Amino acid sequence: MKFTDGFWALRPGVTAAYAREAYDVAADDDRLVITAPTRPIRSRGNVLNLPVLTVTLTAPAEGVIKVRVEHHTGGRPRRGFELDEPADAGRVATTADGASLTSGALRAEIRDGEPWDLSFWHEGTRLTGSGPKSIGYLTLAEHSTVSAEPAGLTGVTSTGLAAPGAYLHGQLDLAVGETVYGLGERFGPLVKNGQTVDIWNADGGTSSEMAYKNVPFYLTSRGYGVLVNHPEHVSFEVGSESVERVQFSVPGEALEYLVIDGPTPKEVIDRYTRMTGRPAAVPAWSYGLWLSTSFTTDYDEATVNAFVDGMRERGIPLSVFHFDCFWMREFSWTDLEWDARVFPDPEGMLKRLHEERDLRVCAWVNPYIAQRSGLFAEAAEQGYLVRRPDGSVWQWDMWVAGMGLVDFTNPEAVRWFQDRLRRLLAQGVDALKTDFGERIPTDVVWHDGTDPRVMHNLYTQLYNRAVFEVLREVKGEGEAVLFARSATAGGQQFPVHWGGDNTSTFASMAETLRGGLSLAASGFGYWSHDIGGFEGTPDPAVYKRWTAFGLLSSHSRLHGSDSYRVPWAFDDEAVAVTRQFARLKNSLMPYLYSVGADAARTGVSVARPMLFEFPDDPAVTHLDRQYMLGPDLLVAPVMSADGTVDVYLPAGTWTHLLTGDKVTGQRWVRETHGFDSLPLYVREGAVLPRGAREDRPDYDYLDGLTLEVYAGDGETRAEVDVVNPDGLRVTFEVSGSGQQVAIAATGRTARVRVR
Repeated sequence: MKFTDGFWALRPGVTAAYAREAYDVAADDDRLVITAPTRPIRSRGNVLNLPVLTVTLTAPAEGVIKVRVEHHTGGRPRRGFELDEPADAGRVATTADGASLTSGALRAEIRDGEPWDLSFWHEGTRLTGSGPKSIGYLTLAEHSTVSAEPAGLTGVTSTGLAAPGAYLHGQLDLAVGETVYGLGERFGPLVKNGQTVDIWNADGGTSSEMAYKNVPFYLTSRGYGVLVNHPEHVSFEVGSESVERVQFSVPGEALEYLVIDGPTPKEVIDRYTRMTGRPAAVPAWSYGLWLSTSFTTDYDEATVNAFVDGMRERGIPLSVFHFDCFWMREFSWTDLEWDARVFPDPEGMLKRLHEERDLRVCAWVNPYIAQRSGLFAEAAEQGYLVRRPDGSVWQWDMWVAGMGLVDFTNPEAVRWFQDRLRRLLAQGVDALKTDFGERIPTDVVWHDGTDPRVMHNLYTQLYNRAVFEVLREVKGEGEAVLFARSATAGGQQFPVHWGGDNTSTFASMAETLRGGLSLAASGFGYWSHDIGGFEGTPDPAVYKRWTAFGLLSSHSRLHGSDSYRVPWAFDDEAVAVTRQFARLKNSLMPYLYSVGADAARTGVSVARPMLFEFPDDPAVTHLDRQYMLGPDLLVAPVMSADGTVDVYLPAGTWTHLLTGDKVTGQRWVRETHGFDSLPLYVREGAVLPRGAREDRPDYDYLDGLTLEVYAGDGETRAEVDVVNPDGLRVTFEVSGSGQQVAIAATGRTARVRVR
């Protein structure tokens, strides 16, 4: 949201009062409270008739400093995100010209007097700070002309313009060359500099500025992160309105943000997810290939069996079969009842898929209850659906006719919804796709009284939590897995998330990857996408290239809108490509599952931006067409019809996983690949655990384990953790040089292969 008209003036209808000085600083043992008048106080008369901002600094966790800016404090208590703030971890000190608050290696310094100057330091290095005109209390007048007013996001208001009223904004400065990442799953450039980003969940597809997963958290190449602790609409101007600063603004009388220390991107994510929640560990079987019925296709049990048997006959390992919307009868979503016209014996069918075809089963659900559903009247009568201010049930016809919305702020409604899911799981369903959760109205009243503007983004957290909890209860710890579309801060606790509705083109393949890398920079450990694109039908080249990419993601699903996505629907080569990369992924499971286990411990994603592994290489800061799969595998999906791809290899010797070819790095390389290949490089010094099986993802990784050593010319000394699906973690110590490499592990053995 833009408030200014250039550097000096304000936009029409905007008034602004900025913190001008630190008039006084009250220093307690663990906090600083600063009185910040909005004009300089040079005489006693200056204290009258002006807004004053109260700025409070605390340290809720080591390496984290919270800043709370308040104008009037007498309003209703606001709801923030659920944060783990273990204790006051700060140390206060006074100086000759101000005061400081230190938490771990992070220090905030406030200077007395004019001008306003709040800065953040990591040991002796200044990270960022707020200078003049950086903390502001602003009011917007009623709109007179559309063109004159600050623009908001369509959907936040009915006009698409910012609502009149009071706002607070904060600004943190950007250093020369500093780049910004995160803010949820966003499909534009990975580097957010120069962008306006509105944190407002929306169902807008992957080719728009909207996002299904909006997270008011960003990290930068300077080694710190910022969480704006507001579930409601937050508007970011990232080096855009003020090109030297990141600005974040919220409606109301208070603004709260947290500065999170690193100094590396992975350490920032570790601290951030320690506060907002770690990604749950997901079962090994979920890493295998998922096949869907697709959205609007016709299918019954015979169709499902033909797909499953066709995959087996062609040697393509399959782990999960997914039933999309039409497992339920049309106009009845969501009643959680199988359509008896095409699935007369759902329990028998699910049992046969389990026992005869060794598959897990996923079913589509959403939180919308259609008027025709048998659940609607019951939910409305019991008060389980969201209501309008006049007491009537909120309904509309967008998506399914007359749908209402489950009120997950009502504990009884949560139990009611979970009870119906328990029945579905008892029939034999193993996982649930939690679709939607973005189009949440703001003209409603919630059971617990939460401000509807806050609940718009927060709804998805309550929805996915309700579903994930019942899965964990029924299936057991470590066996629960979702396929979720919407999220906000903290949503990483309920994996897996997929990238929403893309199109079947190379361009959409690229934007899908950008979304995944942006989500990884927002604290989400696992991520998937619709292989081949959702809208339309991909041509065989797009399908085959996307299949290689999809099977080199943490989770892999073949899914579309109005066409089947079995590989033989495209050509024989698509079958071969799907078979090759599905089997390759299964052989990499000792590595991938261990990386996923680490994601559950640290929050660092399985597929991650290059910056995470090479933070000191300035060449990687803008790369969004390649990524690291775990710490050691570099993947550059081919996104061109002729197979040409440009890949940047950081310093060191890189070995192509499929061919064994070695390439010297710290340079760009242009390659041309057939459909059976892509740039897939292992970094020098890596020890890559490889499994003995290719037919499934869930097996004993320690039985027949091979450690592939990519030693380079120097001596190899490494510790490699392999986490088995049963939870056993074994550490292998690898040492030696050249072809002479030895391993040691308590009670365990593995083969060694030097490459």
